Amino acid sequence: MENREMERARTLLESTPLVDGHNDLPWALRLTPGADASRADGFEVDLTRSQSHFHTDIPRLRAGRVGVQFWSVYVPCRLVGDAAVTAVVQQCELVHHLAERYSEHLQIASTAAEARSAFAAGRIASLLGAEGGHSINSSLGVLRALHRLGVRYMTLTHNENVPWADSATDEPVVGGLSDFGREVVAEMNRIGMLVDLSHVAATTMRDALDHTTAPVIFSHSSCRAVTDHPRNVPDDVLSRLAGNGGVCMVTFVPYFVSGVVVEWDRQAQEAMAAAGVDQRDLDERSRFLAGWSGPPMPSAGIDDVVAHVEHAREVAGIDHIGIGGDYDGVGHLPAGLEDVSRYPALFAALLDRGWSEQDCAKLAGENVLRALEAAEEVARSS
Repeated sequence: MENREMERARTLLESTPLVDGHNDLPWALRLTPGADASRADGFEVDLTRSQSHFHTDIPRLRAGRVGVQFWSVYVPCRLVGDAAVTAVVQQCELVHHLAERYSEHLQIASTAAEARSAFAAGRIASLLGAEGGHSINSSLGVLRALHRLGVRYMTLTHNENVPWADSATDEPVVGGLSDFGREVVAEMNRIGMLVDLSHVAATTMRDALDHTTAPVIFSHSSCRAVTDHPRNVPDDVLSRLAGNGGVCMVTFVPYFVSGVVVEWDRQAQEAMAAAGVDQRDLDERSRFLAGWSGPPMPSAGIDDVVAHVEHAREVAGIDHIGIGGDYDGVGHLPAGLEDVSRYPALFAALLDRGWSEQDCAKLAGENVLRALEAAEEVARSS
């Protein structure tokens, strides 16, 4: 018999929408053998059946009680200029196609109210988040076009700098945001697109917070004070979220939540550098690690994620935390959180540690929906 906290967690997530900030299934589908990125229907995968080579399918989304999903319309940094724009538009079309193909389960939403309505109707509200500001090719017109396609957040950078913003995993060039970078933030505020500060340098985080007029989010980041990785959020930035109204959506990526995995990753990065491999390129990195003779990657666990959630609550406040699993964007997940069906396990662990159901509801989705509503209000008043 399952424990009482797991039953409580599942019951909670039936009445409160679980909003996951980041899922990379659209790109994983693009990489499946035989996929035709030029056709949204060119993916021979039936997501109503278990797909063991993915972390995500509809049965497991249902088992995990996912109520609102931000689908990442990711574009790798190796695609630049017009190629990046083409790819991100194709990814947007793929998400719309999936929602049409599985309309019994998925429903496109473009506002917080539409997301709540879809959840109330028993469907998984599907929003789009663009990962990597290089996908707009330094064009505010492309940014506005992505908004028309349903994109409701954009991660200002991915693993490499863009001409107007510094990335957390690249050498600083701009020193945060350039003048055009501040224009991008202002335009996102004006049209009601959330500024996503995952992947950006700490200087970029602070610069964006200095200039935004709407809440920001971190769609999939954890806490740097707990695990010292540049992709995580420093405490001084976390502490500013209360004044901004923003939300840090804690991720499950082992490299970001486990100190022992970070140490292993540093060894791996040294080996990649010696071999001339660019560790910022996720495909190059994966190919290298598949053949690396170094020590095996250690495991992270659900307790590692809990430590980040509780630290974020302590520093940012209970109203400024959320969840962004990054499923299908990484090769490994913590033990206990192996795929999207495992979300209730995290909430069961928090309930077992004395979290109230009200606080769990805020973490699950109420906080980020409030942030999206606030961004929409800023846009209406612009």
